[in-house]
Amino acid sequence: MNKPGELREIISSAVPHLKKNPDALHIFIDKGKLYATGANHNLSFEYQFDCVVLVTDYRGHSDDIMVPILAWVARHQPELLNNREKREDGITFRAELINKNTADIEVTIKMTERVKVSNDGSGNVVEHLPEPPFDPYDGFDWELYIQGVKVDDTSEDTNG
Repeated sequence: MNKPGELREIISSAVPHLKKNPDALHIFIDKGKLYATGANHNLSFEYQFDCVVLVTDYRGHSDDIMVPILAWVARHQPELLNNREKREDGITFRAELINKNTADIEVTIKMTERVKVSNDGSGNVVEHLPEPPFDPYDGFDWELYIQGVKVDDTSEDTNG
C-alpha cells in the first residue's frame, strides 16, 4: 500500500506541530479487504481499507490538519469529495479534548488502491495504478436538445 505513506508525508510537511513532533502522527490501517478477481489467471487486485490518521497532543486548530488531508484526498481519492454517496462516510473524524488547549484528533479515510499484476515472461510485475480520471460532469442533471427541441429520454420511438 502506497497511499498511507504518501498521506503521512503530506500531513507531516504541512502541519507545523508535526514537523516539530513527528512522533505525534500515527497512521493505522483498519477494516482492510483485498479484492482479487482471479479472472484469466490474473493476480491483479484492489486494496480497500480505512486509513486512520491520529494526531496526538495537538495544540492548534483542527483545520490545520483537515485542509492538507482534503487536498490529498482531492487528488488521490476524489470520489470521496465528488460522489454524493461516498461523501457521506468517506471521511470521518473524532477527537478527544484532553484539556482546553490540547486534543487527540483522529481522521478516518476510506481508501482504495488498485494493483496491476502482469507477467513479463521472467516474473510478475506489480504496478500500483493511479486513480481513474475524475468525471467533472458526474452528479449533473442533463437535458438533451437536438436542433432546439428537447429530447425526452423516457420516450421511445415505437413506429419502427
